[in-house]
This record gives sequence, structure tokens and C-alpha cells, in this order.
Amino acid sequence: MAEAAQNLDLPLEINPLGPAIGAEISNVDLTHSLSDDQIASIHQAWLKHQVVFFRDQDLTVGQHIAFTRQFGELHIHPNVPSHPDYPEVLVIRADENSKRVAGHGWHTDVSCDLSPPAGSILRLTQTPEHGGGDTLFSSMYAAFDALSDHWQKFLTGLTAIHESAHVHGRYFDKSSEHAFVAAEHPVVRTHPETGRKCIYVNSAFTTRICGMKPNESRSTLDFLFRHMEHIDFQCRFSWTPHSIAMWDNRCVQHHAAWDYYPEVRHGYRVTLAGDKPF
Repeated sequence: MAEAAQNLDLPLEINPLGPAIGAEISNVDLTHSLSDDQIASIHQAWLKHQVVFFRDQDLTVGQHIAFTRQFGELHIHPNVPSHPDYPEVLVIRADENSKRVAGHGWHTDVSCDLSPPAGSILRLTQTPEHGGGDTLFSSMYAAFDALSDHWQKFLTGLTAIHESAHVHGRYFDKSSEHAFVAAEHPVVRTHPETGRKCIYVNSAFTTRICGMKPNESRSTLDFLFRHMEHIDFQCRFSWTPHSIAMWDNRCVQHHAAWDYYPEVRHGYRVTLAGDKPF
């Protein structure tokens, strides 16, 4: 109990990784109880920096779930198989047998859901021995702010279709009658907590913009996908074992580099439930 009590008194250290996005939080042990002030500080840093990172946090799966619950209800993935003992947990693994990896390509987690996740908390327990496997994060606030007034006005009010069958269909037999989720969301959404506007389309799930001819939709989406990848909007996280990344799916896209085959990258993701974008 003495260790837990000591943890409550630790002042958090929050070190930004760049002007647009990202901060690393240290001087905290997530295996012990956190005070209300610490939870509030982490939450505020998360909203401000959009993705926050912790290192050297050797949590059990149960502790990982408990840490995530301190920030809201949990989201259950509608399509991807979960941990055999914990339906709230996705196992993230790539090895010599992998033909594809989770998160490879810019995306927002499960944007195809009617109420997409608010955030994701990923903990890696094993990282590639010889390096690689970084995750890149891009701020959709910065991407929206960098557009001209003309583009901002043009995009605001448009909606787009987000679909999952082409992404998650590989987890099911072709004869399966599984119903894949799809949803219509605004191209520009307003963050429910910060009130800031951000772009909300991604190359993994967004298939078309409503009310446009196919070539118009494709051209607009392709422009936005290229625009959102600009390095000025990004930060890059190099993983070490027992690191944690906590990102805001409402305003962040991420891309997991697969540059370590055939080495192993393994961990667990717990996801926070969100609201329908507006």
C-alpha cells in the first residue's frame, strides 16, 4: 500500500513531442492506483496533445482494462475477434507467419461504426529485436487548419460513407453471413470535448462522399488522404517493451509501419466507446 500511496503524490511530467501532436508522460506508475488529479491531468494532456505515450508500464491485461475504464466506457469491436478471455481486448500481433498487420495504412479505428471509438490505448509487450514497428500519428486538427478557407467551407456539411467489409472481411469465411457495419459521418466533425473542427475521412474505411459523382468523390478523397499525410501534422513513436500509446480517434489518424518482417511485434489494445460524430 505504501507504493500505491506514493504514486498518488507523484507530479506528472508532460513533454510535448512537437508543435502539432504528441506528448510523453512520465513520473507515473500505471500499475498502481491513480489519484483523481492524475487522471484529470492525463485526460487534459490527451485532449491537448491528441496522443500521449507512457514507457516502462508492465501492466497485466486486467490492469490495462482498469486503466482504460478510468476514462470512459469500453468499446467492443464489431468485427475483429477479441482476446479469448477478455472481449474488450484486441490482440495485436505480427510475426513470420503474418501476411498483413493491424494498423498498416493511415486510418482512424473503426470509423465504420455508427458510434466510432473515442480513443484507443495500445500496450506493446514485445517489439522487433532489430528495430522498426514505429507508429506514426497525424493531427486532423492541424490538417483541417492548414486548408484554405475555401476548402474548409466546401467540406463542412458534407458527409461520407465508412464501410468495413473490405477491411474486416478477411476475419470471416467467405460463406459467412456476418453483417459488416457501415455508417455515414460528416467529412468535417466537431470534437465533442474541445469544440475544435477536424477532418474525419480516412483511406481505410471511407469509400465515398455522399451527393457527389464517383469521379468527384474519388478526387476529393484522394486529395484529402494525401493532404493528411503531411509530415508537419505528425509525430512518430518508437516503441520499447511495455510502452503505451493513448490516442484520440476523434481527431487523430495513425499508421503502423511494417518494416520488421519476420520479427515479432505483440501487444494488446483496449478501446474507449465514443459518440456519433457531428
